[in-house]
Amino acid sequence: MKHYLDAAENAARAAGQSLRKNFGHSQHVNAALAHDIKLAIDVQTQELITKMLLNQFPEHALYGEEGIVGDQSSEYQWVVDPLDGTVNYFYRIPHFCVSIALRWKGEIIVGVIYDPMRDEIWSGQKGEKPRLNGQPFRVSDRAELSEAVVSVGLAKTYQSIDSNLPFFETMLHRARKCRVLGSAALDMAYVACGRLDAYIERGISLWDIAAGWILVETAGGTVDLRPLEDMKDKYSIVASNGVIDLKL
Repeated sequence: MKHYLDAAENAARAAGQSLRKNFGHSQHVNAALAHDIKLAIDVQTQELITKMLLNQFPEHALYGEEGIVGDQSSEYQWVVDPLDGTVNYFYRIPHFCVSIALRWKGEIIVGVIYDPMRDEIWSGQKGEKPRLNGQPFRVSDRAELSEAVVSVGLAKTYQSIDSNLPFFETMLHRARKCRVLGSAALDMAYVACGRLDAYIERGISLWDIAAGWILVETAGGTVDLRPLEDMKDKYSIVASNGVIDLKL
């Protein structure tokens, strides 16, 4: 799988370099929603990733936030969020990333998350220890919720915000600190390397958490991902170090 991991890292770095180069500049807005923004650079970045990956692996498919490419019944499917943290990016908050995962027969086998502003790249593949800038990492060993830092995502719609507020209130009272950082993929990466102890969200998309999923699990943590019946193509996720009792 190393050639797949190398391809994902190269694509993530190229996409991240483009995002970093354009950070802080005026951005063309494709759509402005109540709690979200769609930028032209999201589309441009996914096109760059698509070109790099499918030129190298033309028989593969790509499933991304900005659209799908190729035969989606292919055994190999790249799952891509070209810019996770678009609202942060638009408001010039330097907390966003590129997320690329590869599914084989429905199972995530490769995951890469790249933060271009900090030049941090998390990479992992099935059966191997994940690495951050080449160095192995693992989840935290904190077991007490009172000592934990937990991120709760609030998602992008009124329905998902209302669904997540009870989690947020619970963690505010029970955890040492509760955070809302604006990038699900980076939340997953932070859980994987022990900066956060858990990440919770209801109403998330697969491309937001696919790469982080394998990073958390190969780093020794757990991911509970469940499809939602009341939100099409959305999931409920609890990612943690695997030892903490979140009391949900």
